[in-house]
Amino acid sequence: MRQAERGIFDLRRGLPILLKDSSGDILVQAVEGLNDESLAALQSLAGSKAQLVLSRHRMAAMGHKEAPDVVALSLATLPDSLGLRELAWTRGAQLPDVTALSQGNRAHRAALRLLGRAQLVPAAVACGVAADQADAVAAEVSSGNLLAVDAAEALRLCDSGPGGLARISEARVPLAEAENSRFVLFREADGVHEHVAIVIGEPAQWPDAVPVRLHSSCLTGDLFGSLRCDCGEQLRRGVAAINAQGGGVLLYLSQEGRGIGLANKLRAYGLQDQGLDTIDADQVIGFSKDERNFRIAHQMLDQIGVAKVKLLTNNPSKVEALQRAGINVVAREAIYGQVTAQNQRYLQTKANRHGHWLHDLLGEQDEPESAEPERLPAPGAVSGA
Repeated sequence: MRQAERGIFDLRRGLPILLKDSSGDILVQAVEGLNDESLAALQSLAGSKAQLVLSRHRMAAMGHKEAPDVVALSLATLPDSLGLRELAWTRGAQLPDVTALSQGNRAHRAALRLLGRAQLVPAAVACGVAADQADAVAAEVSSGNLLAVDAAEALRLCDSGPGGLARISEARVPLAEAENSRFVLFREADGVHEHVAIVIGEPAQWPDAVPVRLHSSCLTGDLFGSLRCDCGEQLRRGVAAINAQGGGVLLYLSQEGRGIGLANKLRAYGLQDQGLDTIDADQVIGFSKDERNFRIAHQMLDQIGVAKVKLLTNNPSKVEALQRAGINVVAREAIYGQVTAQNQRYLQTKANRHGHWLHDLLGEQDEPESAEPERLPAPGAVSGA
């Protein structure tokens, strides 16, 4: 899958790649970073007019609720690069005259999945390679100017999630809330993401059910104390809670903005300032309500030697993901931040649309107020496990 992994980096650098498939080869390039010159060069090399490839989430945001997962649009008049960017993620944009709206094929699906792994806006321009341009495209591949990626291989890479996780380095890092702490860094095989396990206390002295928290990175909240979310408070309270219970593990996962990356998170913040909630804002940019893959957490815990946990979380998806992966989650304990005027709507959206267990915090309905952790069934007894 090495070529597919390289494809992620080329797309992120603003370069085109060739996606090879039995249904026909296509040249694809991210709309993000596209300019008029690169658009013209792409069409010239392929010998065909570009299509715009969008996700069903972006199509739904433009009023096309029944669109398939991936849509290939043939526009009567192809906009310039600025116009394509507006169609890709601007709120209120409407499709111009469309000569054909079709379900994307395997190569189109691969293009959007690779863009997602690159944390770019899931929108691409795609040009089918004309027969009379096949030799020219092959020459570009042979010269090393153009990367060729098998579409099926790209999809296998994206479907497999993080694989080949490597334990790279570690060091003692005393924390204000937990002086006896070690940071263990893991790197994914594709080289895009690095994650940190904060090992608190002495593993030999941990409780039978190890206190564990999965914390997705949040630059704005964790580092700068943003009032838009409760992430920073949850992070520090999570470390303190694990330390108070005899030690355990906090997994700091490189999943900014629920997996869409910092650039897209800031775009979503701009849309939230226009009145959208966090889920609808992500949809406008073309993403689902949660792009994270928690399988990485299972791999990290496995390498640390943790199989039975008490999970500190308000998110049912994290419980279910670890249960499905074979981690014995025997109990769950809430971990709250502070409700403020700035983050209340965000927390309400997480409770009402993500299903997070926050109603007690928000005072919206009765939930157990006991300080005792919630006991959970064994993995096989969980619905969907």
